[in-house]
Amino acid sequence: MEQYALEHHVPIMERHGIHTFIGLLSLQKPQNILELGSAIGYSAIRMAEAFPNASITTIERDSERFVRAENYIRRAGLEQQIQIIEADALEWDCEAVGKHPYDALFIDAAKGQYQRFFEKYEAFVAPGGVIYCDNMFMHGMVLKDIKEIPRRKRTMIRNLTAFTEWILKHPNFETHLLPVGDGLLIAIKKEA
Repeated sequence: MEQYALEHHVPIMERHGIHTFIGLLSLQKPQNILELGSAIGYSAIRMAEAFPNASITTIERDSERFVRAENYIRRAGLEQQIQIIEADALEWDCEAVGKHPYDALFIDAAKGQYQRFFEKYEAFVAPGGVIYCDNMFMHGMVLKDIKEIPRRKRTMIRNLTAFTEWILKHPNFETHLLPVGDGLLIAIKKEA
């Protein structure tokens, strides 16, 4: 999968990032995980292998990636543990998501839409649950002056930066930004 992702420019978690993410999940021990942005199923498979008793629901809007993810999940023998849904997570009726509340929500989809994903799905995360967001540094672009960023990526970077500032101040979450992989954000939902 890693080789396919490299050859076909499919974004999957960097090795150090996925190891740290799995390590954090092992401290949390989630039973129900929701992932936004399956890509080819890499992180869902890694989570399922690490937590054989967890139930994982993952959503992917790109048809080609969805089919490839389905195939990888089937080849890994994890179709009973991983439910993959072909849909745009921002348009999909999230009330239809089964097995909630979720212990963990992993957002790894359109980076410029992180705040919209967060606002739409955080209600489905149990108190004490954790929301993880990957690619918070966007390969160092969030650290650059906006004029140094290619024009076509500026809106995404502005949105990602605004989301980071917003979530770090959110009163209902204890939030940490870890400098691992491409930047991993952890937002722990406070008890009511």
